[in-house]
Amino acid sequence: MLSNSTRRWLAGLGVAGAFVAASATPALAEKSQVKLGWYFNDSTVATGTAGKVEDGIIYASAPVLLHDLTVRYDFSDLAGKIDVTAYEDTIGECTSPSKHVLLCTSMWEVGVEEWGLAGIFPVQLTPTDTAKDGDSGKLKMTVSAAGIDAIAHESTVRVGEGVDLAAGAPTELSLAPGKSFTAPLSVTNAGGTTAKGATVVFYNDYGLNAGKRFSNCTYVGNELRTCQFKEDLPAGTTFSATLPYVLGADSFAPGLKYGEVVWMTPAEFEDFQRYINHFEATIGKPGTDGELTLAEASAKMSKAVQADTQPDNNSSHLAVKVTGKNSTDLEALGATLTGKVGDLVKATVGVRNNGPATLDYNRAGSSITYMALDVPKGTTAVEVPQSCAPVNGDKWGEPGEPGARHYRCYFDPFLKAGDTATRDFTLRIDKVIANATGIVKINVPCQCDGGFYRDLKPANDTAKLVVNPAAGGGNDGGQGGGDGGTLPITGSSTGLIAGIGALLLAAGAGGYVIARRRKTRFVA
Repeated sequence: MLSNSTRRWLAGLGVAGAFVAASATPALAEKSQVKLGWYFNDSTVATGTAGKVEDGIIYASAPVLLHDLTVRYDFSDLAGKIDVTAYEDTIGECTSPSKHVLLCTSMWEVGVEEWGLAGIFPVQLTPTDTAKDGDSGKLKMTVSAAGIDAIAHESTVRVGEGVDLAAGAPTELSLAPGKSFTAPLSVTNAGGTTAKGATVVFYNDYGLNAGKRFSNCTYVGNELRTCQFKEDLPAGTTFSATLPYVLGADSFAPGLKYGEVVWMTPAEFEDFQRYINHFEATIGKPGTDGELTLAEASAKMSKAVQADTQPDNNSSHLAVKVTGKNSTDLEALGATLTGKVGDLVKATVGVRNNGPATLDYNRAGSSITYMALDVPKGTTAVEVPQSCAPVNGDKWGEPGEPGARHYRCYFDPFLKAGDTATRDFTLRIDKVIANATGIVKINVPCQCDGGFYRDLKPANDTAKLVVNPAAGGGNDGGQGGGDGGTLPITGSSTGLIAGIGALLLAAGAGGYVIARRRKTRFVA
């Protein structure tokens, strides 16, 4: 049987946090040493619209289970400009104890990891009937939980003129790894107001490599991140450009590469840029191959605070069907250790991608492979990665739980050809047994997303973890034939393992989610 925490471990691959029903887990008896962080996007909302739905991102210095998580929104500085109300998902959890204050308290325990949890108490930011273009103010927030120091945060909310940028039609192609191609980039001003410039943000899968680096676009390695256009876009007109790409030679085939574009106003991109900077990510550096221009774009340039009135039509996608056959060889990595009785030895085991294809499961957020580890006889696993859980038949233990004989582990969703991914186990030598051997096996079946089952060389999917006595160490003189001792399992584990650690960060500029596992991450 799978425990509740193990179900969350398996189901949570790619989820950045967990809400769980109140349970027998005791409340914090004393102040925790864990430090919380909170971020809420700066936002620009359009006059004459319902505004935008925004939510905060909470993160912690260490994994923690929060009780009585509360966020206090104080929008008195926005009085007469912006109303802040509970979004429909938080109705019942939020009250208004005084004018221009919204108080939201979770009825659930909330598990938070270092990489963060988005979607906390979403609120509707609505411009008032008297709001004017250029109005702005501070939304002040105080975040608290039982036994943890409260934190404060301020975000700027401003009002802008409404425009409607609509992305062009999707593009679908088929080609083999290593081939060059072009893709159209198109935007329509679907509103009745001239748009004072526009910025497009790209979320491209690994392998959709830029074929040229334009001076008004930014790049990280081969990846195109953004392009900025300063020209006015009159109402009712469409503008386009052509982007050159090269499909990476290490693209897995047959397969699919996917890219998304999201259009923003310059003011919304300013909000987005502050979000990127806060989390120490990057949009990259400008290219040097000349400027990318939108066809028929006017040379006239203006600047104004504007916000999109219909963010749902801001995005489009590029889908490239990768043809042919280009798989890869994953090889299990074992280890050979030596020591005497009582020693703690580190076993680094894992997987190497021998190529030729890179494995990229970022959009699904799933593990590139699943690994089984059998601990050698005479040793005890005393430190176990949180990405590994003990198994005994069909029973699963807690992630990171020591003392088991058999473990299952997951990995990140990306492994480039030529790279390795490892997991460190600390073993205590309880009994010296010559050539005590455990087994490391990758590509093991798992009733979960991801995994790799088209290996070019299945013969190297198994490796050995061998423990031998140190020179002159000898035997411990104990009874032979046993598996060795196991550590007692004590304490109450929350089991809130959120899986692969990706920030689920809400980028409020367009009301969409950046860096979620179904989009390529922006990383430093």
